[in-house]
Amino acid sequence: MAAGISCPPNTIVVFSDIGCPWASLALHWLRRESASRELVIEHRAFPLELFNRRGTPKPILDAEIAVIASTEPELGWRPWQRAESEYPVTMLPALEAVRAARSPEVGGARAADQLDAALRKAFYVDSRTISLYSEIISVAEECSELDAARLAWELRRGHHREAVHEDFEISSSDLVQGSPHVFLPGGRSVHNPGVRFAWTAPYGQGFPVIREYDPGVWRALVHASISTSRQQKEENDVDRLG
Repeated sequence: MAAGISCPPNTIVVFSDIGCPWASLALHWLRRESASRELVIEHRAFPLELFNRRGTPKPILDAEIAVIASTEPELGWRPWQRAESEYPVTMLPALEAVRAARSPEVGGARAADQLDAALRKAFYVDSRTISLYSEIISVAEECSELDAARLAWELRRGHHREAVHEDFEISSSDLVQGSPHVFLPGGRSVHNPGVRFAWTAPYGQGFPVIREYDPGVWRALVHASISTSRQQKEENDVDRLG
């Protein structure tokens, strides 16, 4: 466990922005590899717009989405299908909704992961304006593991907005290097695992090129999490017997 970032057994902590295509690729694989296992993905916000003091420009996202979608067609991503005036300019409301969904009253960590996945699909596949409160609640109503009415109640009161800014403060430290940053039980952490890319020109002026792509890295991270969690449980059992 990195100092200041708690990662309980059977949990993978992921700092990310919903509007980050690289994080969305990583989460696709983490979910796929952990689907049949007792692992929980705990979402923490890495709000890019607070770091950059602007929303991520659409041309940058378009270029990143295109190269990732062509590398991993299984994602089903598509270019933005609606008018540019409907394009989300902020991801903070969606990040807040995922943090709110983590509360037991709304559904807990698994419900939050379901909502996070649904919001990413809504943006990258269905071209839905997930910066809107009404659209977020509409997406939440499609999620079986959470209470959408309670989520709406929590969002109206802003109870979890502070948590997003607390995540931003942690993300601004040396502990977190970017979106995504994955933390495992036992202290291991990896920034943007499985992918190495570069831009052909200064950021936003050229095109991203994937230099290395290894989905096996995500499988190894899931296996490492399970192994470490099992070892921690055995050690705890021994301590209790002692």
